[in-house]
This record gives sequence, structure tokens and C-alpha cells, in this order.
Amino acid sequence: MVKMKVDDIRLELQNHIGKTAKIKCNLGRNKYEEYDVVIKKIYSHVFLVEKDSKEIKSFSYSDVITKMVKIDYNK
Repeated sequence: MVKMKVDDIRLELQNHIGKTAKIKCNLGRNKYEEYDVVIKKIYSHVFLVEKDSKEIKSFSYSDVITKMVKIDYNK
């Protein structure tokens, strides 16, 4: 099992700024939300995505590490 690091996630996201992706969020109790998004900005602790051409959502890198948020770049 390969452990992800914040720097690895940040670099991967940096390579996909302005591109589309699919994000799947685990809301708990077997509930999930999926978004088609455009990766907008990268910050030190969070990253921003735009969905539905106006709504901005933010996610933390720790959400990706703990697999509460999954990112599929091959949308």
C-alpha cells in the first residue's frame, strides 16, 4: 500500500488546474455525492473546485488522504 503525502496530492492537483475531474465525497452512512468539477486553485491546506459553472467547493488534502474524497482525473 502506497501512502499519499500532502505534497504528492498538491503536485497532482497542480498538474490538473483548469481541467475537469470527477470528485466523489463520502458523507458517511453509505451516502456519497459526486461532482463534475474544474480544479480552480491550490492553497497550502485546501484546494478549490468549481461545479455547475458557478458554485465553488473547497476540500482539504487530509480528506483525500483519509479517502473521504476521491478524485478521478480521467473524466
